Amino acid sequence: MNFRLKWVIYILGIFIFSQLGYAQEEESAEVFLEDYTDEFQETFFEALKQKGIENHDKAINLFLKCKNLDSTYNVVDFELAKSYLANKQYLEAQQYGLDALNSEPENFWYLNVVVEILQKQGNSMEMIKDQISYDNSKLIENLALIYFQKKNYQKSLSILKDMKDSSFKKSLSLRIKDSLDRPRNVDVIKEVPTSQNTDLSPLLKYKEEIGELIRIKNYNSLLIKAEAALEEFPSQPYFYYAKGLGLNRSGKQKEATSELETALDFLIDDIELGNNIYRELANAYRFLGNSSKANMYLSKIKSGS
Repeated sequence: MNFRLKWVIYILGIFIFSQLGYAQEEESAEVFLEDYTDEFQETFFEALKQKGIENHDKAINLFLKCKNLDSTYNVVDFELAKSYLANKQYLEAQQYGLDALNSEPENFWYLNVVVEILQKQGNSMEMIKDQISYDNSKLIENLALIYFQKKNYQKSLSILKDMKDSSFKKSLSLRIKDSLDRPRNVDVIKEVPTSQNTDLSPLLKYKEEIGELIRIKNYNSLLIKAEAALEEFPSQPYFYYAKGLGLNRSGKQKEATSELETALDFLIDDIELGNNIYRELANAYRFLGNSSKANMYLSKIKSGS
């Protein structure tokens, strides 16, 4: 099977069957594939295809074969965890989920699947605290965010309570408060103006000004404006994106990734903004030499935008 055909299969796996991918363009595909043998590649692609058509037993066997071919590739552990979870083999799913998470404790998606596996068994994170890097501050932030996204606000708040003060803690606490106060609320940036919403006009004004600065590529002014916007609206993902964009285009890629990933923390149902954030994160991580993360974010870009 030649490179292009294999890549077509993988793209189909991503967009038709919602598989975990590693790129959306040939350049990124080459980065992902270059270190692996033809046998590994073909087995991995076939496993994704079988998983996509919900043939989980066959997918599991193929992913296990990938493990035998290269035991260091932690995404195979992640795929095994998801496949065993789908097959309701929770003990096996948990073991591979933990293996993936321990190989990369700060990976949001690895932690998310572990939480899902535990919930399916009626268990909690407390049962496995001693098996993971529970002292990793980023892991704890991810856990608080996962519970927030699952609408388990009290659990998220209890985790935040034990965290040191930070912009993340402040922002997520405000977001939780907003969700508890107005359970039907969506980001006001998408709302139609009404006389009852006194915050809408300044919010839209910031958005329009920032949009113009992005259009004319005035990144120094963009950083200043985004900072000001975040002072007033600390839970708006668009403003974190704007700040991350300004930092990225100003040569401050490491700082940019922090702001852009915070933008994702607060993102709700905005495909276009999400795609822009993923692209910018991919650019930043590619510049920083982290092709794995660059490809991961590229894989999350949804088609049609």
